[in-house]
Amino acid sequence: MAADPAPLAPVQAIEAPAVPGWTYRVTPYGWLTSLDGTQAVRGRSVKVDASFIDIVEKSDSLVALMGNVEARNGPFALYGDLVWSKVGVEGGNVRTRTLAPGVTGTLGTSLNLDIEMAIVEVGAAYEVARSGPLAVDILGGARYWHQEADLSFEIAAAVDIGDLEVAGGRAFGRSGSVDWLDPVIGARVRYAVAPGHELFLRGDIGGFGVGSDFSWQAIGGYGFDFGAYNGITFSGVIGYRALSVDYAQSEGRRRYEFDMIQHGPVLGLSMRW
Repeated sequence: MAADPAPLAPVQAIEAPAVPGWTYRVTPYGWLTSLDGTQAVRGRSVKVDASFIDIVEKSDSLVALMGNVEARNGPFALYGDLVWSKVGVEGGNVRTRTLAPGVTGTLGTSLNLDIEMAIVEVGAAYEVARSGPLAVDILGGARYWHQEADLSFEIAAAVDIGDLEVAGGRAFGRSGSVDWLDPVIGARVRYAVAPGHELFLRGDIGGFGVGSDFSWQAIGGYGFDFGAYNGITFSGVIGYRALSVDYAQSEGRRRYEFDMIQHGPVLGLSMRW
């Protein structure tokens, strides 16, 4: 009798390589900002030196909305960042620097500066190098600025206030809406300390006379995963951010200037899926 044929070996399925897909990260955060620089409104220029504690203690209004988003597919990423704030600084943290041409006399010591500001940044990043836990991205984009600033001070005797508004015993200089757009280029370094733990450092420069004369930014921080729910990974973010810009327009009593460094700790909650 013929021997039974040998059983066929089972066929193993060959899985196709996974196609890289998009991942998304949303990070609302708080930036505890200090201000250090010069602000000019309607030609009146003041020196500002206020810590976050000064702003919290002496501001009648302190409102802020901040967040960052990033979508990544392999080495390529798109990102966006929003900072909107409305703060007031007064007293010893604002002091007279110069007066506009044609303004005579002396000013009272009570100065107040209120700034409403929005900073919107969009751009793209590309991973150009990776070695083990270390990755390097280059990035480019644009940073849009919107500001409205009010400067007020007590009216002293024999002061020519010119084009300022007067209400009671105070004079007001209002900038109206001021907007500009800066091109931005930079780089970012990411280092995976351990699974779910990452150090990052970012730096960029911008302006180049297109919007502002020049601007720079430096951000360093640490992100750490602490939980997951329904496919979303939650992380904490702590760090420090400094953003400087030198912008000016017009001259004389129409001059507006914002030559300021904003810096302080950053605390955020990141959601990734």
